[in-house]
Amino acid sequence: MLRSLFTSTLTRLSSRWPVLIYAASWTTVLILTVAVASFSPEVAFVSAISSTSKFSRVCGSEGSIRIPSDVPGDVLCLPAHLFSKSAIDYIVPPVFAAAVVAASAYLVRAVGLWEADEVP
Repeated sequence: MLRSLFTSTLTRLSSRWPVLIYAASWTTVLILTVAVASFSPEVAFVSAISSTSKFSRVCGSEGSIRIPSDVPGDVLCLPAHLFSKSAIDYIVPPVFAAAVVAASAYLVRAVGLWEADEVP
């Protein structure tokens, strides 16, 4: 019974390989686009406030981090102990990744990639 179910499922999917590959490709492109768009500002911020960057050396004192602001000439230095990883930093990235994958799958479905294979 289980073998016939597996065989019938595999037979149905074999006719849809081009559509499955197309959907997987678009899902991958969407995931990569969202990942690059969301993590590049974070990487830029972390590199700007690191103690080795020229941006952060303006503070002049050890243990201070310069915070980027909208005003170009404004210098705002805060103590480094205010910046630490919290418990939510471990929860948000997996939840965000799951949301991106789900949203891209729904988008691929909304575009109608499966409509050609469905029987009216």
